[in-house]
Amino acid sequence: MKRQTGVYRTCSTAGESYRVYLPDPLPPSPPLDLDSEHHDLMEKANRALGRLDGLTLLLPDTSLLLYFYVRKEALLSSQIEGTQSSFNDLLLFENDEAPGVPLDDVQEVSSYVAAMTYGLDRMRDGFPLSLRLIREIHEVLLSKGRGSNKGPGEFRRSQNWVGGSRPGNATFVPPPPELLMECLGALEKFLHNDPVSTPVLIKAALAHVQFETIHPFLDGNGRLGRLLITFLLCAEGALTEPVLYLSLYFKAHRQEYYDWLQKVRCDGDWEGWLKFFLTGVMETSDQATQSSRLILKLFDKDREQIERLGKATGTTLRAHQLIKAKPLLSIPSAAKALALTVPTVTQSFHVLQQLGIVREITGRKRGRLFAYSEYLSILNQGTEPL
Repeated sequence: MKRQTGVYRTCSTAGESYRVYLPDPLPPSPPLDLDSEHHDLMEKANRALGRLDGLTLLLPDTSLLLYFYVRKEALLSSQIEGTQSSFNDLLLFENDEAPGVPLDDVQEVSSYVAAMTYGLDRMRDGFPLSLRLIREIHEVLLSKGRGSNKGPGEFRRSQNWVGGSRPGNATFVPPPPELLMECLGALEKFLHNDPVSTPVLIKAALAHVQFETIHPFLDGNGRLGRLLITFLLCAEGALTEPVLYLSLYFKAHRQEYYDWLQKVRCDGDWEGWLKFFLTGVMETSDQATQSSRLILKLFDKDREQIERLGKATGTTLRAHQLIKAKPLLSIPSAAKALALTVPTVTQSFHVLQQLGIVREITGRKRGRLFAYSEYLSILNQGTEPL
């Protein structure tokens, strides 16, 4: 069934006319036509999300996986936009080591982490998911590096477009600035279940497309639109912590993802987009759950090896505990973090190398870096730059 999801209006600038798109308010009209496949996918996605959320409650140290899963989502979402950062680049940057890519790329990922953390902290303090909070999050997202000159925290006051060199030859032209707040106001109402209450996964799926269609900022719309999914899932209790890195699915199906955004605008195919989105939630939740279990199994296996060492067990266990939180670091950094001497930490890392738990990755005599290889291998799944 083809459905109209908005109207086109003709505008002009510099003597050239172009068509802007004004999306209808959510929820869709006529209402969504959900078949048995949709309901089956919804049930599977909810169960998979529940398993992932339940696992985080059972972890001995939730903060550890949360730290890395937030960074994984940040990295993947930024890669969709073209950054070349890897997981290792981000960890090196955060440890004050030199990343292997331009600083702007890794700064962009780091700012995404800061924006997610800021938004979630504000909501935990009781601040509602609102246009004001979206602007605040955008200001953090674009606070440094690339895009910092494109109105951080400010809704656009000029026309933007997607694809092409100008509105006249663009793939898509979002609402003009004078109608922006009308579109955003309707989206904010939908987020707050006005005019009707909407199940959270459907709400997140619809709101993401609507946000991308409104394209309210001069830069950072894609990243903020994907952040909106996480914020909604956490705000409505579908997730206790932001451990779903859905951008893994969007990145793996990048062209299909962009095609679906456009299909909704052109054909009103909300139902097709929903199947794509729910499949992504289900697959990514299952992958994150599996990764969590592999990581816990690895930690247990390595700890058991260390506990059989005898005399060297104490300091080596402390070093192992540290590399679980910092799986890429130098001996001086480790010595400082553990408040131990460099020779003591050097010996512990030598033991960890002999056990095959860490490996030295630079090949240098000075400024050596050690990686918790198997752990990083699990975390790195799907994070290779495009």
